[in-house]
Amino acid sequence: MKNKKIIKKNFEFQEIISKQEFHRNSAFVIYYSKNDKGYFRYGISVGKKLGNAVTRNKIKRQIRMMIQDQIKILPEFSYDIVIIARNRMMQNSFDQNQKELNKLVVRFLK
Repeated sequence: MKNKKIIKKNFEFQEIISKQEFHRNSAFVIYYSKNDKGYFRYGISVGKKLGNAVTRNKIKRQIRMMIQDQIKILPEFSYDIVIIARNRMMQNSFDQNQKELNKLVVRFLK
């Protein structure tokens, strides 16, 4: 079964990023765009500068867990967001990163 809430296609990432609507902090950058699908979708991007494939996949798994916690709390809204991990994320603990992402999501919703 395909998860329809995940953005995977490169052109979708480029479309969202090209709109230049974003919030950022030391650990993450969130680009967002309104969609007409009626539900929330997200994509995760981790650059090669952050480490080898094992490290990047670990970061993506952690971000997915953080997003799963946010989805339970957030009301239904129809936005596409792209979360880009930054170098600072690797220096912080999981709890610190989760707090940073929560702050960004709260700013995004205002």
